[in-house]
Amino acid sequence: MRTRGKALGNLLGLCMAFCVGSSWAFSLDDVASKAEKLAAAPYAPAKSNLPAVFRDMAFADYQQLRFREDKGYWRDADTPFELFFYHQGMHFDVPVKINEVTATRVREIRYDPESFEFGNVDIDPAALENLGFAGFKVLYPLNKKDKQDELMTLLGASYFRVVGKGQVYGLSARGLAIDTALPSGEEFPRFTEFWVERPQADRGSLVIYALLDSPRATGAYRMEVTPGKDSIVDVQAKVFLRAPVEKLGIAPLTSMYLFGANQPSQQLNYRPQLHDSEGLAIHAGNGEWIWRPLNNPKRLAISSYSVENPRGFGLLQRTRDFGRYEDLDDRYELRPSGWIEPVGDWGKGHVELVEIPTPDETNDNIVAFWVPEKKPAPGEAIDIAYRLHFSMDEPELHDPELAWVKQTRLSAGDVKQSNLIRQPDGSTALIVDFVGPNLAELSADAPVSTQVSVDDNVELVENNLRHNPVTEGWRLTLRLRVKDPARPVELRAALVDGETTLSETWSYQIPVHD
Repeated sequence: MRTRGKALGNLLGLCMAFCVGSSWAFSLDDVASKAEKLAAAPYAPAKSNLPAVFRDMAFADYQQLRFREDKGYWRDADTPFELFFYHQGMHFDVPVKINEVTATRVREIRYDPESFEFGNVDIDPAALENLGFAGFKVLYPLNKKDKQDELMTLLGASYFRVVGKGQVYGLSARGLAIDTALPSGEEFPRFTEFWVERPQADRGSLVIYALLDSPRATGAYRMEVTPGKDSIVDVQAKVFLRAPVEKLGIAPLTSMYLFGANQPSQQLNYRPQLHDSEGLAIHAGNGEWIWRPLNNPKRLAISSYSVENPRGFGLLQRTRDFGRYEDLDDRYELRPSGWIEPVGDWGKGHVELVEIPTPDETNDNIVAFWVPEKKPAPGEAIDIAYRLHFSMDEPELHDPELAWVKQTRLSAGDVKQSNLIRQPDGSTALIVDFVGPNLAELSADAPVSTQVSVDDNVELVENNLRHNPVTEGWRLTLRLRVKDPARPVELRAALVDGETTLSETWSYQIPVHD
């Protein structure tokens, strides 16, 4: 990731040209030319063309606006990919332009009301005139060769979601985040136009270009989506600023955490855990691995991890046991982790985690992104490249030589009395299970110890580590007393054997309590 001066502006402004033979090339530079011109002009907000019948409809009515399966774009073409489109409605009130790129031309895919079913919603035909699409989805035979499954959906602002084989939609990715969780308010850039390359029959990936626009930023994106057991999106982007921003969030991920083992539900609930993601993982440029379990705090919480040239970060769903969720409807154990793998050196900056209070699972309350230390000046471009994994194979996203945290559990602290009864002593206990192939090779009496650090808002009264024969790992128990419940508590811990680090660093924040 790097900033560039205006010297390349003329190159980005080149028109689409003919290449060898009669093939016609369309590239990221063509979209970047549009983005750069937009950035040099005052922001012109998109105007809604949505009639009241669509704008004021209830969510249940919007769900009835379905794209007809027999109208699937490329359904009869020699490619396994297919496009379905979303109708405008509710807060999806501004159309996005969607184009098809072929070997010889770019053609807009135009809205046709005949391609939609409206259920029992009473629609005046006149209200359908001059409407457009709210977004689109990509279908592909992920699980069976003869059945199309949703692979990717792009709907609203710059959000998109992707799944791999056997997965269900969970966390979302975004093109860009601006001033997230600042008192001034967040700015939500949106994809205003897409160009989708019509793939050849033997091509196993789909290329999508997108133009991003907002009051203070524009951008050009190339996303190559490769479906599979773990679906992958290779992202290249050029982002221009119209005006300075306080916080620029690169490669943002958005998820939901309501409750879990480290923060049990305060109300009786048959589901032990309910979340799309349970922790933030970071692979720092110096080789350190960090795991931070998520919280649903009572107040907005922001955590920052300074990292130079990150090798990866993401929001992971490590727990894959159905019994830890017990939800037959939403299948949280099948929701993918999202892992960002930077391409090239991103320089100095930090990974930021934002946790927002939420009363239910309908709100995405978790955001994570990379914030570069040096932001581009208005008119300059910042070049971004990364690979985004949507995976259920968490060990593949981790160093096999290091143990990782399998679970973090919160409990009231207690002391076993002489009569064997456990007596609560007013402390808080955190139980952390570390597992991994390297730990499984150790004997139960191996000289494993801990490196634990706590901040000045806590008194650590117990630091106990013992072998866990069930997981062939090690269990750390920390018992502590919080001095000021109105302040958060920061803790870190890792397993070591002498000078050798055996595990990732467990980083945890006990949220503020009223």
